[in-house]
Amino acid sequence: MHRFDIVIIGSGMGGLVCGDLLSREGYQVCIIEKNKQLGGCLQSFSRDKRIFESGVHYIGGLEKGQNLYRIFDYLGLMEKLHLERINEDAFDKIIIGDDPKVYSLAQGWDQFYDSLLRDFPGEEPGLKKYRDTLRGICLRFPLYNLRSGGSFAEKTEAMEVDTERFIKSCTENEKLRAVLGGNNILYAGRGNETPLYVHALIQNHYIESSWKCLNGGSQIGKFLAANIRERGGVILRNTEVKKIVGDGKEATHVTLADGNVIYAAVFISNLHPMKTLEMLEGLRIKPAYQHRLESLKNTVSSFTLNIVLKKNTVPYQSSNTYFHKEGKLWSLDEYTQDNWPLGYGVFFTPQRDNHQWAESVSIITYMHFEEVEQWGDTFNTTLYPSERTAEYQEFKKLKEEKLLDCVAERFPGIRENIEAIYSATPLSYRDYIGNDDGSLYGIAKDYREPLKTLIPPRTHVSNLFLTGQNLNLHGILGATISALSTTTAVMGNDSVVEKIRNAENA
Repeated sequence: MHRFDIVIIGSGMGGLVCGDLLSREGYQVCIIEKNKQLGGCLQSFSRDKRIFESGVHYIGGLEKGQNLYRIFDYLGLMEKLHLERINEDAFDKIIIGDDPKVYSLAQGWDQFYDSLLRDFPGEEPGLKKYRDTLRGICLRFPLYNLRSGGSFAEKTEAMEVDTERFIKSCTENEKLRAVLGGNNILYAGRGNETPLYVHALIQNHYIESSWKCLNGGSQIGKFLAANIRERGGVILRNTEVKKIVGDGKEATHVTLADGNVIYAAVFISNLHPMKTLEMLEGLRIKPAYQHRLESLKNTVSSFTLNIVLKKNTVPYQSSNTYFHKEGKLWSLDEYTQDNWPLGYGVFFTPQRDNHQWAESVSIITYMHFEEVEQWGDTFNTTLYPSERTAEYQEFKKLKEEKLLDCVAERFPGIRENIEAIYSATPLSYRDYIGNDDGSLYGIAKDYREPLKTLIPPRTHVSNLFLTGQNLNLHGILGATISALSTTTAVMGNDSVVEKIRNAENA
């Protein structure tokens, strides 16, 4: 019989950080991952000897003293990661419709403000309001700033503001509005829905500093896994949890697809909350809690082109670029078959031996799961490889060409210099990441019902906890902060937060 202090289901960023933090506190940890590769959205993959990302195209907050740096440094990651700082004058570039100008978002709040003021002279009041409000909101979230405590009411105020409406209140200039929200693919921003705190925490994160992992985001998962194993932790890959079994209010064990059973004192699920509830057996959940989770909607999924470029043909761009059709910024997911895509993001990777040139480029746009639902009963993973139908391949080819046509209007050097092209649909994200609908960022946050879409780490099962991007915020930052929140909930105190904050001064 296998017994551990803590069993963690899923090896995404949230699960791995929880495992690392808790193993440092002396807990014996077991992480169970159904796929061959660890990391969830951290996963990287190789095509034609080029590395492509599943989700980690760039990371913020990794300059010394900043929030993610301090956590990563505590976890021993900073000395191991191979990072490149993105162009400080333009970590993101924004392109709007037929406007030939490319607008830049600079790193550092002073540079961010000055750069936009040069493009939009006379907009000092609006830019100051935008800057000061976002920075003020960030201060209201204790864990974001590696602080303990804090007033919940203070955070709630920031959750009840709509991002689109706030940006409109800053300026009458439609173009500036489109630039300030221009990278909203980062959080699947929607008008009259996405709370300002989501925009603020993510935008501030990248403005503080922006970086790329040159060896792929999967290195983060590998280093975290190595840390856990060094402390006696166990990580099971190609192993699927079928049930979380209990005796009423407390979970006792999990049953695996192969029939084996693993016992633990505490269980943490890095899966989507609804998938977690579906796995419960012999455990009582209040109907109101279940109905609440069932009523929540997920963010849209995506279609991605991963392009291998001919050698020494396309100049490398450190900056990331976001395009949206004019007037469509806050409704990019409301496309039709005729006007798709309404926007996209472009991310270049440099050649390893010469950063003057790009070796590959990834292009991401929105796609609803319904477009591929007819092939939903097919699966393609490293554990269960399967070739999908010729009809599906033809569907992908048509989408590839349509997206390339749109991108070629602003990036004319890409199409004619393609060596190979690979695409991924919502089915790909479903199979490798684990969401039923391939959702980019899990549960969608809504300023009209902020508490409903904010998922706490504690569940109604006394020893079952949640972690991952569905709790508070998505992405590397969001999943890391949620893991910190889950860890403090499991331990019943904030001592880990104190250790991280004090480690830099040790």
